[in-house]
Amino acid sequence: MFPFLKPIIFGLDPEVAHDLAIKSLKLNIIPEHFFKVENENILETNMFDKKLKNPIGMAAGFDKSAEVYNSLYKIGFGFVEVGTITPKRQFGNPKPRIFRLEKEQALINRLGFNNDGLEKISKRISKNKPNGILGANIGPNKDTKNKINDFIICLSELHSRADYITINISSPNTEGLRDFHEKKSLSELLEQLNNLKLKKKINKPLFIKISPDIEDQDINQINEIVLKHNISGIIISNTTDRNRVDLYDNNKNEEGGLSGLPLRNLSTNLIKKFYRETKGKIKIIGVGGVDSGQSAFEKIISGANVVQLYTGMIYKGPGIVKEIKKELIEILEKEKIKNITAAIGINS
Repeated sequence: MFPFLKPIIFGLDPEVAHDLAIKSLKLNIIPEHFFKVENENILETNMFDKKLKNPIGMAAGFDKSAEVYNSLYKIGFGFVEVGTITPKRQFGNPKPRIFRLEKEQALINRLGFNNDGLEKISKRISKNKPNGILGANIGPNKDTKNKINDFIICLSELHSRADYITINISSPNTEGLRDFHEKKSLSELLEQLNNLKLKKKINKPLFIKISPDIEDQDINQINEIVLKHNISGIIISNTTDRNRVDLYDNNKNEEGGLSGLPLRNLSTNLIKKFYRETKGKIKIIGVGGVDSGQSAFEKIISGANVVQLYTGMIYKGPGIVKEIKKELIEILEKEKIKNITAAIGINS
């Protein structure tokens, strides 16, 4: 039905359309079997010390306040990442703050970590047990004086609610957040988080979500710090606040982070560079422009263990995961690859 509804949905303000999508998913009425495909077992993989049905995840930013993750599992996602979650409830930046670039199948957002806050979200997850693998993406409040302390507060509370925790150091919409890409700042952050893990005996995988706008010389430095502090993996990547030159849509100059198709090659090339440096020692979640089986496969053969999407579902609807699964299975069978895990990094 999505192709028929899309013109109506795209006639709405993007944020109104998103709120409508969340409300629709809360109804939870579509049966899970509708989104299954044949030979799905070929897509099974291991990640976050767990077994995944498939390597396709919902990226953070869609289910910001952990309201519909169980509905997202039903429409086919192998895992879901909620958030970004901050210690205090946060409205975010003034509206309008989401802009469609329909010609490029992209979005620009400057939401600013709008969410219900740590206490309410933590209670919500505890009352509504996840039926699949759940990640929690955490970040600092806009007005905080100590960003590291905000990360510590969130990790302390959410480690028992999620299967993995993502440390978001890369949103372009929170002032000073990307400073954590610098060696001293990143080392201090990860050291303090590891101290907390030891103190509280936290045994959950930590991932850091990085910017696609880093320089090549930063790759080795980030890898060294991540390996030194025993971080489980890297999410490559967040949105970009650059790379607008080749865009044509009238909204291209809006301030904020660009996601969708224009990010595809940028993030895939970055995945390849990180994988070559680490030789698979660090797990990689690939994000950016995933909207088909081919685009997911490109990220996996470049070194991503699993992938995530968000903008792709905005443009292709809730059936996107089913279509990606079907296409991925066809690609694997054509390439005579017995399981998706065997494809990781073969083109790096």
